[in-house]
Amino acid sequence: MKRFKCLLPILFVFAFIFTGFLTPAHAADVDYEIATDETFAPFEFQNKKGELIGIDMDILKAIAKDQGFTYTVKPMGFNAAVQALEGNQVDGVIAGMSITDERKKKFDFSDPYFDSGVVMAIKKDDNDIKSYKDLKGKKVAVKTGTEGYAFAEKNKDKYGYTLVPFDDSASMYEDVKTGNSSAAFDDYPVLAYGVKVGNGLKIVTQKESGAQYGFAVKKDQNTELLEKFNRGLTNIRANGTYDDILDRYIGSDVEKDSFWDTLVASAPALLLGLWNTIKLTFISLFFAAILGLVFGFLKVSRSTFLRGIATVYVDIFRGIPLIVLAFFIYFGIPQAFGFKMDPNLAAVLTLSLNAGAYITEIIRGGILAVDKGQMEAARSLGIPYGKSMMKIILPQAVRVMVPSFINQFVITLKDTSIMSVIGIVELTQSGKIIIARTFETSGIWLVVAIMYLIVITLLTKLSNVLERRLSK
Repeated sequence: MKRFKCLLPILFVFAFIFTGFLTPAHAADVDYEIATDETFAPFEFQNKKGELIGIDMDILKAIAKDQGFTYTVKPMGFNAAVQALEGNQVDGVIAGMSITDERKKKFDFSDPYFDSGVVMAIKKDDNDIKSYKDLKGKKVAVKTGTEGYAFAEKNKDKYGYTLVPFDDSASMYEDVKTGNSSAAFDDYPVLAYGVKVGNGLKIVTQKESGAQYGFAVKKDQNTELLEKFNRGLTNIRANGTYDDILDRYIGSDVEKDSFWDTLVASAPALLLGLWNTIKLTFISLFFAAILGLVFGFLKVSRSTFLRGIATVYVDIFRGIPLIVLAFFIYFGIPQAFGFKMDPNLAAVLTLSLNAGAYITEIIRGGILAVDKGQMEAARSLGIPYGKSMMKIILPQAVRVMVPSFINQFVITLKDTSIMSVIGIVELTQSGKIIIARTFETSGIWLVVAIMYLIVITLLTKLSNVLERRLSK
């Protein structure tokens, strides 16, 4: 009873973290869930207050007000947003999405709300590249899924360059700044905004005629939402709201903050990202420990069948790359069975199943490290196998397992960064969002690295303390 009372505060804290993490940010009922990118300024990005703004966000807000519907935005990478729509996880996507014949096979689009076009940018102090012909034998950075990527892919053989794909514009620009790539292709408003903010590049070509942006829903679904969007778009164009939105982000100059001002303004977002990382790690490892304990016992079972079950579990979830597992759980399973899954739940399942497979082996190794004579002595005294394992073997095995447990904690904490692909805003994704707005790449990544280092160093110190205490 005394032990249980000692555990009550820990269980209370865990329950607080668990419920706080898995409770949806938008508890109120809304009419629609809309997915978007959050690193595609000036169409969608976060401001200093952490609010999602941009041309797309303001257009959507104005249309929703005009048509009288409510919505919640699910920010994630562009590719993840498109997959979420295809997998029925969201009702629509607005993310600077070009209307193409290929996409029309899977999605229905609204009336075009922006005419885009592709331009090429090079390093600001580069005077050698003036046209596409100067790219022969060089590398060109592009963002996957964009019109710039399609244009670069179409002309790569003609001009003799190779493509280097990225998932966000900021990384693409940084690759050009560092000299790894000689140029970047991107949509004109995105590159023009980046140049104003100070991404270190300059535009050297005229805008190529390109596709138009549209709001997308899944084929033959959510026709009512599409009709509302089209009616609202017509109305905000007529009353001048649409032009005001474009002037707000394209027509005016963008003020460039100092790095210190950027860091101070971004501190709350970074700390929130760190908090989400720690919560996700603790919750995932809690369930991973349960899985590891169950399958760890199965691994050392006297039954060949039970050992086989544990082996299959370990081989599957250690063998599948974490990002593939995340996509399968969040996109594949809901699409196959026709339901929606919260991204937080998908992230916990992914990390728990993966870490659980490794903890299974940690527990198996710890149990086998205990001298076999301990079990034989317990059994000779008439103690049942299960009780011998729980009371005699496992307590001794824990001393061996502690360093490996802490190591797995560190690995899982770093693995949370992969969950950004399904829309989880943890520490790494928080850094990406800030960089998309400010293009302060080196400084922000240094701060993120230091934050990870501090947390991992504290965990390492904790491991050392636990080892010393257990050795006594």
